[in-house]
Amino acid sequence: MKLYHSTHAPNARRVRIFLAEKRIEVSFVDVDLARLNHREESFRAINPFETVPVLELDDGTKIAESIAICRYFEELRPSPALFGTTMIERVEVEMWQRRVEFFLLLPIAQVFRHTHPAMGRLESPQVPEWAASSRAKALASFARFDAALEGRPFIAGERFSIADVTGLVALDFTRPARLSIPENLRNLHRWRADLSARPGSVD
Repeated sequence: MKLYHSTHAPNARRVRIFLAEKRIEVSFVDVDLARLNHREESFRAINPFETVPVLELDDGTKIAESIAICRYFEELRPSPALFGTTMIERVEVEMWQRRVEFFLLLPIAQVFRHTHPAMGRLESPQVPEWAASSRAKALASFARFDAALEGRPFIAGERFSIADVTGLVALDFTRPARLSIPENLRNLHRWRADLSARPGSVD
């Protein structure tokens, strides 16, 4: 199998971290987003939505979207379980994964896409008002997640999960988005530091 990815794409990084946590090795095919490789006809034949990552199995099956790819690898290698082990764990991981994706990763990404000069060719038109709105949403979410992390090591509870993978990618994406996490949000900073110390976070 092989994974079409980009080293600069946060969704592709989610899958790479997941693979590292699972200790699964796959072949990587780099898709240069800056050169618009993802918009070439050859790549559209792989994914008509022009996004990475895409996992191509040995039988030719193609799986796009980072969480779908991670679920495939969870089925392939159930341990360590990153989507929960019990019914309650699984639904809580699902809940927090969605929250982290929609309330952290998405607004942070929108700030980056609509402000960074390098994104001018990829996000056309860039909308400064949308970036400003997304910035406010991200800052509000920082406080909510800081409160949610009080007394728990990981966002979905006691176990590291896919929700934490998404959280690390989101928080690391604040740097290119030029967003600062307020210093008083100690739980959020602690969470980020703990996740950054994991072997899978090195990318």
